Amino acid sequence: MDKQLAKKYLLGMLKIRQFEEACGRMYMQGKIKGFLHLYIGEEAIAVGSISELSEDDYIITHYRDHGHALARGMDPNKIMAELYGRVDGSSRGKAGSMHLFDSNLHFMGGHAIVGGHLPIAVGIALGLKKQNKNGLVVAFFGDGAVNEGEFHESMNLAALWKLPIIFYLENNQYGMGTHVKRSSANPDMLYKFADLYGMPSTKIDGMDVLTVRDSTREAIDKIRKNNGPILIEAMTYRFRGHSMADPSAYRENEEVQKWQKEKDPIELFKQYCISNDLLNESDFKSVDDEVKEIIQECLNFAENSPLPDMSVAKDKIYNIN
Repeated sequence: MDKQLAKKYLLGMLKIRQFEEACGRMYMQGKIKGFLHLYIGEEAIAVGSISELSEDDYIITHYRDHGHALARGMDPNKIMAELYGRVDGSSRGKAGSMHLFDSNLHFMGGHAIVGGHLPIAVGIALGLKKQNKNGLVVAFFGDGAVNEGEFHESMNLAALWKLPIIFYLENNQYGMGTHVKRSSANPDMLYKFADLYGMPSTKIDGMDVLTVRDSTREAIDKIRKNNGPILIEAMTYRFRGHSMADPSAYRENEEVQKWQKEKDPIELFKQYCISNDLLNESDFKSVDDEVKEIIQECLNFAENSPLPDMSVAKDKIYNIN
């Protein structure tokens, strides 16, 4: 770790945090419509893991996808315009919050069906292996997907065919309003499902960006040596509700405040930087100012982008007629 890398990680996490906070504000103003799932609190996973990927690697994720898209390098302007439903969005305003895509970055989208993207991840990994390419796939999913059949089908095929894929379980402990202890018979051992398929696995602190980075790096090294898939369970916590429509009444305020006070990934990393003489308060302000400019620019971009004309409503849509 050096000062330049520390600034990169801090900027990455702050960009996600402030982007999501801006999204929340714009949603309340009616400028962003539909469903909106914020990544606030989970920033260390996206930044720590995706920072280790190469340009040849692929990412596919769930509907809480803004953080992964930003960490991969997707243009914040295009993302915000997409959330606004504007023509300059990443999918011309047709996809919205849950379906961000950028094929040039090998970012194969957010997917709204819980667990539904995992078989697609397996297909991409199989394609890479069949074509003797060096890339691998990182498939992000939440604890709610572990109880879906697609999760087990995908794990089985990936292990059977020794595919280059990291199954990245972001365990924020709540599937919508249900705590994992009420939905899983063995909630502390979700990563051990990998044992059923002879797949290596590990459970890590997903609030520590360096732990995430190091665990991802180790997994990538193993996969690049043709050792098949790996499951990483990263323990994390979302600081907001499941979506903007969720009052989050099922969680005690004390629980949320405790996580925010003791485990905020950005504050933890700031403390690390101070303790190791990497960054100081002046550096923090400089990075924060830079991020604020990025966020204001993407808001201005979205505001000034026109709405798509209704004549293109059916363009690029499969029609059996």
